[in-house]
Order: sequence, then C-alpha cells, then structure tokens
Amino acid sequence: MNLRSILTIATICLAGTLQAQDQKPKAQALVKEAVAFAKKNGKDALLKETNQGQGRFHVKSGDDLYIFIYDMAGVCQAIGFQSQMVGVNRWGVKDPDGKLFLQEMINLAKTKGSGWVDYKYPNPKSGKIEAKTSYVESLDGWMVGCGIYK
Repeated sequence: MNLRSILTIATICLAGTLQAQDQKPKAQALVKEAVAFAKKNGKDALLKETNQGQGRFHVKSGDDLYIFIYDMAGVCQAIGFQSQMVGVNRWGVKDPDGKLFLQEMINLAKTKGSGWVDYKYPNPKSGKIEAKTSYVESLDGWMVGCGIYK
C-alpha cells in the first residue's frame, strides 16, 4: 500500500469520526427538545410525535436521528424508526459483546438523570454491527434517548 492510499484511508476515517462528533450535540438537543415537548404538551403527545411517520421525533429522510422511549421496566413506549418494537420488553437485550445496554441506559436515567451510553448495534445503512452511543434523559418514569453511530 502506498502513502497516498494510506492518507486517503486516514482521511476517510477522520471524516467519519468528525461527522459522528458533529452528530452528538444534535442527538442531545433532540432528546432535550423531546423532553421539553412532553412537559409542555403531555407524554401522550410525545408518543404520537415519535411513533407517527411524519412526527416531529420520527426519523426523517436523509437523517439518522430519531427518539426512542422506554419505561423503567424496559418496555418500548415509542421509537421513531422501528414501530414493531413498541410494546416489546427489551430489558434483557444485549449487544454482541454481551453488554446489557438498555439496562445501562435506564439505570443511568434513574440514577443520574441523563448521560451517554456506548454499545454496539446493527446499523441499518451499512448492515453491519457498529459502535454506537446514545444520549438518554429521565422523563417522569420513562427514559428518552437518541443514538448515533461512531
């Protein structure tokens, strides 16, 4: 492999890392917006805006960001991407390394109110398991979150 190839690969990797870092503030802001929306309009309105295809917190064309909401027992209340998950208890779900990431998110929301959790998850765009991080916040017995691929 020549120097030009190595530099090209390094540039692509760096661009991907910078793009992921760019998304972190957006993910956090989307969670804060969702929590504020619920406080103003009610939790049922937040569920509707998250689960509905044209909803404010549902994934948009060309974007990767969407809200997910779980109760403290691990039951999905809303998800702006995979509606078939609503009502499913995912308390025991693990990533490929055996990490109980949803339990970690819920416990973080319960104990600290908010924060970031790192784990691995299938990326629908690439079809591969990739490193992901999600920002979560507590909201009256729920955990509201948004994740990005690193």
